[in-house]
Amino acid sequence: MKRYHMIVEGRVQGVGFRSFCMQQALTYNLTGSVRNMENGMVEIFAQGEENDLVQFIHKIREGNRWIRVDDISVKETAVDPKETKFRYDFYSNSWY
Repeated sequence: MKRYHMIVEGRVQGVGFRSFCMQQALTYNLTGSVRNMENGMVEIFAQGEENDLVQFIHKIREGNRWIRVDDISVKETAVDPKETKFRYDFYSNSWY
């Protein structure tokens, strides 16, 4: 089990990127979160088996016809044993 903190740059706000991340996280059985940042980037925490995380990152890099990922910063961080699902902020650029 591993946990990664990612910062994604590119055309990643206003194009369904958070929803795309949610779909991919469910596909690969990951927990974590995704949120828009005020600077136009997106922050992701993803936790799961290493192979599933690698596949998730690959899919995120690919994007789709609306999403364009220019760069992803990936750093390993401490696993959160209490985390049980993947979530994202639907309404704003900040957590409630």
